[in-house]
Amino acid sequence: MRMRSNVYWTWVDPSLHHQRHEETLGEGTCIDVQARLSRTGSTQLFIGVYAWSGMTLYEEAFSARPGESMARALAWGVGRARQLAFEGVSYPKCRCDPSFESSGRKLASVRSDNV
Repeated sequence: MRMRSNVYWTWVDPSLHHQRHEETLGEGTCIDVQARLSRTGSTQLFIGVYAWSGMTLYEEAFSARPGESMARALAWGVGRARQLAFEGVSYPKCRCDPSFESSGRKLASVRSDNV
């Protein structure tokens, strides 16, 4: 079971249409990438990288991917998630596009120092 940070819980909205890619990499690291259309028609993206134990290694959310379809954003996100998983994750561990905060949806950054 994945231990999600506030970045994910602020981003998630199951009522919106979305596409998802989940993958377990060779060393057991899992990636979860989701693209969706917001209520205003913007393509949004979530990237999560998790240890085999389910601990959050990295989460990132984008409120808009201008000029990108859901499929293109998803493909870019999968590439970024794989890169983060293979190269290792540097701080900040979890971050969200500042426009999510300006929309009144507050986020807390989460750091996992024992990764």
